[in-house]
Amino acid sequence: MGLVFASPREAAAAVGARLGPSAWLTIDQQRIDRFAKATGDFQWIHVDPARARDGPFGCTVAHGYLTFSLINLFLPELLRAEGMRMGINYGADRLRFPAPVPVGSRLRAVGELVAAEMLAGNAVQTTTRVTVEIDGSAKPGCVADILGRYYF
Repeated sequence: MGLVFASPREAAAAVGARLGPSAWLTIDQQRIDRFAKATGDFQWIHVDPARARDGPFGCTVAHGYLTFSLINLFLPELLRAEGMRMGINYGADRLRFPAPVPVGSRLRAVGELVAAEMLAGNAVQTTTRVTVEIDGSAKPGCVADILGRYYF
């Protein structure tokens, strides 16, 4: 279920908590192709399986920003604010793609609540370090510090 907090104080008290893991998600070619269509990024390493077989990864790989965007899917499994009036994705600090994500890979997220800053108006800004793991890989596909603002 992940970490659940119902106030800025509860979020602050949870700093340092390990989060996850989330459920696994398999990255198929259809998801990669839909992302390419949505973003206009049709580089062959992502969308041309025949050519990619002879490329540096031996198959197509997910766009780095596709992997990053999946944090939005995984995050509610890691961290959730209950009873808030509104939540805002405030952005991300430090974004890295340490390893490619080959088509057919299984991904999941783990995290750590690294900061919770009290804001005016009974609100809190959290920083959650999310690591997108690749099943069987020593290196993750993505690591990002995600900023969220929660208003209670």
